[in-house]
Amino acid sequence: MKTHVTEAFSKRNVEHVKFHEPLARYTTWRIGGLADVLVAPASVQELRGALQAASDLGLPWTVIGKGSNVLVQDGGVRGLVLHMGGAFADISVQGTKVIAQAGRSFVSAANISLRNDLQGLEFATGIPGSVGGAVMMNAGAHGGEVREVLEWADAMDSEGRVHHFTNADLQFDYRYSILKDNPMVVVTACFNLEPGNGQPLLQEVKRWSVRRAATQPLSQPNCGSVFRNPPGNYSARLIETAGLKGLRRGDAQISEKHANFIVNLGHATARDVLWLMNHVQETVANQFNIHLETEVRIIGEPASGR
Repeated sequence: MKTHVTEAFSKRNVEHVKFHEPLARYTTWRIGGLADVLVAPASVQELRGALQAASDLGLPWTVIGKGSNVLVQDGGVRGLVLHMGGAFADISVQGTKVIAQAGRSFVSAANISLRNDLQGLEFATGIPGSVGGAVMMNAGAHGGEVREVLEWADAMDSEGRVHHFTNADLQFDYRYSILKDNPMVVVTACFNLEPGNGQPLLQEVKRWSVRRAATQPLSQPNCGSVFRNPPGNYSARLIETAGLKGLRRGDAQISEKHANFIVNLGHATARDVLWLMNHVQETVANQFNIHLETEVRIIGEPASGR
């Protein structure tokens, strides 16, 4: 089987192929089972080849970027996992436009824009994901969102065809774009920013960083915020008021620093994390009649026998 799969990817000129690859090393939670096949494309051509090879083989596929906001289950992921990482991270500044490939760190894109005296992306300095993931989910922080600055994005379908989307085409909503419901891979995004003095904004970003370090468990593996804030309230406040701050299951713990974070104390499993997530939802619903919606994308299968 492995030889057959290797030949299919080789035929499509895909070189960066790994088999039975532990996905924990690709996620910020440091949790997850094995990927049957993992490809980290280094170019648009290799991405196209990987998707076409998966189509040739009838393999399902999924995408991870910087590995934040995703929980890989303990049984791993069947089929192909595309890791849009550092090799797929070109970025350029053209006037007021910043054009970045999907694997570029969103934080890096923001910092580059500020160093070029362009403003509008500074909210991204608090989002530890990739440009592609940020576009797909309309990421936001500090009162800003992708939809406010994105001009266009290109995404590739399962057959390797590239589709061009304007801001309006993407039908942005809170933590949503149409790409969440369509099997496509973001390739490139263009952000249209405003000229400005980047230095004061860089100082403001530094203040945000200090505040985050004081209030969030940045030194422990986590995925970022676990639950969306319900209208007119804060998930962290509800979780803490419910008495759940610090609750532990195995090596997964609701952070003692920020109740809307679940941290990995060393050997947490996805099963542990899912138990905590479900317990939080049930407890908050029972106490406050509020349903907390998760921000986490859950992929893969539970471990067998569980």
